Amino acid sequence: MQTSNASPQVTITVRHESVTDSIRDFVQKKIGSLHLDYPKIIEARAILDVQKNRHIAEIILFCANHIVIDASTEGKDMYAAIDETISKIARRMRKHKTRLLKRNKIKPEQSIKHLDETVFASNILDTYLDESDIDPEPLIIHRESQTLKTLKKEDAILELELTDRPFLVFTNERRGVLQIIYRRSDGDYAVIEP
Repeated sequence: MQTSNASPQVTITVRHESVTDSIRDFVQKKIGSLHLDYPKIIEARAILDVQKNRHIAEIILFCANHIVIDASTEGKDMYAAIDETISKIARRMRKHKTRLLKRNKIKPEQSIKHLDETVFASNILDTYLDESDIDPEPLIIHRESQTLKTLKKEDAILELELTDRPFLVFTNERRGVLQIIYRRSDGDYAVIEP
């Protein structure tokens, strides 16, 4: 779930009427309830228009990775129009995530291959510790192999966003160099070129 942008900046504009506190709180609560891990919401704008027997609610979300999601609904009640607009936006956010997951779906030949694990006797360390002049050989517990992908930096960020891994090693498609991208503690991304 999204935690870093749980309460994005919300700008509310009402045409042909003044903004009431109840509408402001309702819109902020509804936009704050959009907690999906992708795309992350940076800023939200709500444009509410009141005309004769018509209430139009338009909400525009500015999300990470230059994604803009907007929806509008017309109804006889402003609160119902806002609810329906929020449900449309939630569907579009889920659609963005499923498109991204389908595009970055790992093929069987690209999956991580695990090596056989070696189990040693429980007294192996005791035998090495008794002989003080011999250093014990380090044991390899688990090794992962992964194919090196050729990606653009933006695609590498998207792939890292969808996984729990702390970093991603890839070949930069534009420059042809090996790069490591990782998530910093402040939420931004950094690139290392070895």
